[in-house]
Amino acid sequence: MNDKVTLMKGNEALAMAAIRYGADGYFGYPITPQSEVLETLEQQQPWDTTGMVVVQAESEVAAINMVYAGAACGKAVFTSTSSPGFSLMQEGMSYMAASEVPALVINVMRGGPGLGTIHPSQADYFQACKGGGHGDYHAIVLAPSSVQEMCDFVGLAWDLAFKYRCVSMILADGVIGQMMEKVVLPKQRPRRTEDEIRRQCPWAVNGRKNGRKKNIITSLELDDDVMEANNLRFQATYREIEKNETRCELIDADDCDYLIVAFGSQARISLKTMELARAEGLKVGLARPITLWPFPAEQIKKAAKGVKGILCVELDAGQMIEDVKLAVECNVPVEHYGRLGGNVPTPDEVLDALKSKLINDKK
Repeated sequence: MNDKVTLMKGNEALAMAAIRYGADGYFGYPITPQSEVLETLEQQQPWDTTGMVVVQAESEVAAINMVYAGAACGKAVFTSTSSPGFSLMQEGMSYMAASEVPALVINVMRGGPGLGTIHPSQADYFQACKGGGHGDYHAIVLAPSSVQEMCDFVGLAWDLAFKYRCVSMILADGVIGQMMEKVVLPKQRPRRTEDEIRRQCPWAVNGRKNGRKKNIITSLELDDDVMEANNLRFQATYREIEKNETRCELIDADDCDYLIVAFGSQARISLKTMELARAEGLKVGLARPITLWPFPAEQIKKAAKGVKGILCVELDAGQMIEDVKLAVECNVPVEHYGRLGGNVPTPDEVLDALKSKLINDKK
């Protein structure tokens, strides 16, 4: 690792990390609050240094299909967008999942529904974790809560995408995308050569050499039995991901009476809430899902044993709470607290919600 510390926005860290990973291409369209990804790439001009391609597409629909094409060739390609743009990409997400091509999609969430607001939200949780496009598919969903994780998760997301031949997502809220923090960038990796891509991705459509069989990348299959076999293979891959790639951070969860579950910026706020609560003698712990899919159900179920209640803190009307309730099998009271419309709660507001919904209400 290069130990040089740099101050930058979360969106800027995403772009810088992609260049240093050895990305082959970026295809995107500007939309607040993630436009700095494209702007940083244009400023860095990686086409002159690493040979990385950077294209501002005419729309999000065009961008996701450019990513689909690049991924089908075994290239390390990605796009970034924000909530309304992510909606436009759902058809392409489903096509890539069915075609089993590795790609990185970044969504820096803003408030909705509709065009909504340019301010932060976490209301794309269902769309990202439950499959926003059609069909039975999943993408791996990583939720950073710091600028350093915005940087680190780029390489992790691509590594997982290539390992499982699937789409990986970084699902950040606008707070993390726009905030500035210290970050240590990884060392520059060279882009893979064509021979390296052929060895790593023998399925890719990159020209037949040495008499290999023809590779075909498609999401279409008109034989029902073959399509069923394809779907069963997809599901087997998802079970393997659930088995191996679930991630969750637990803080002071061993002795807590009450557990807060939150991700992204809300986990940071809830960490301060936990500190305030413990200063008052309230034993509060924090569970931060790092993978939103696969959801860390077992870790949260274990952490919830013996607690009196769980508060899910989200920048939405209550989405992750459904997965938390399933995780604890309704054996523990689970309440939701969140702000809407781009508003962000303070640690004191979260503490007040914890008291009113779980502590005082049970006395």
